[in-house]
Amino acid sequence: MNGEAGPGPLSPPHSPSPPSLLPTRPVGFSPHLQLRMPKRWNEAFQKEVLSSRLETTDLLARAITKAPQPPQAWILVTGVAYYQPSLTAEYDEDSPGGDFDFFSNLVTKWEAAARLPGDSTRQVVVRSGVVLGRGGGAIGHMLLPFRLGLGGPIGSGQQFFPWIHIGDLAGILAHALEASHVQGVLNGVAPASTTTNAEFAQALGTALGRPAFIPLPSAVVQAVFGQERAIMLLEGQKVIPRRTLATGYQYSFPELGAALKEIVA
Repeated sequence: MNGEAGPGPLSPPHSPSPPSLLPTRPVGFSPHLQLRMPKRWNEAFQKEVLSSRLETTDLLARAITKAPQPPQAWILVTGVAYYQPSLTAEYDEDSPGGDFDFFSNLVTKWEAAARLPGDSTRQVVVRSGVVLGRGGGAIGHMLLPFRLGLGGPIGSGQQFFPWIHIGDLAGILAHALEASHVQGVLNGVAPASTTTNAEFAQALGTALGRPAFIPLPSAVVQAVFGQERAIMLLEGQKVIPRRTLATGYQYSFPELGAALKEIVA
C-alpha cells in the first residue's frame, strides 16, 4: 500500500489523511485565529511535491515488479483533486479529469507511477476526499475557532466538499486488500456527496453546539494563500463513490452529522 491519503480540504494509512504537502480543501476557517502564513506554491515547492510523491511511488512499483513473489494487492491513495472543481458537474470513478491544473496533473502522474505491468498483482487506487477524524487533519485545525463560535464557510460556501470519515477510509483500504474482486479506481468519499462547504461548517457548529456563520471572504483567501491555492479552498467537486458501493463496501459513517458527532464526542 502506498500514499498518505489525501479536499483534504483536503491527510489518508498508514495514516488516513491527504499528503502533508498536498493540501485538501478546508471547510471552515477563522480569520482571527489563523496565525501562520501558508507556504507559497512556487516552482521549487511544486517540484518538492512532485518528487515526494512520484519518486517514492516509482521506487516501490519497480520493487514490486522485480520481486520473485510480488504482493497480491497494491493500493495507492491519491485524491479527488483529479476531478475539476464545478458547482454543477457530478463525478464518479469513470469521469474524466487529471489534466487541468497542477494538482490534477499531479494525481495523474502519481497514479501512472504506481501502475504495474501484467496482472500478477491486483491494483487499486483510492481517490480520497477530505479525511475527517480525531487528533489532527482538517478537523484538528478547525476545532478551536469553531468551539469559540468563530468558524464559518469559506468564500460563498456553495462549493462542494467531498469528505470521508477516517474509519471509512481505513475500511475501504481493508476492503480493497481483502476482497479479491476489487480493482481499479475507487472514490474514497462518503455517499453524502452533495455536502457544500457552508453545510459542512453548519454541521460542525451544530455538533459542537456553537454558531458557525462567520465567513472568510474570497478576497482574503486569495490575498493570504495566493491564486493557485485559493482555488483549492474556494472551489470543490461533487464526487460520488459509485464503484466503491458497487464492490460491496458498507459505510460506517455515510452521513455527515453522525460522522461529526463521533469525532467531536
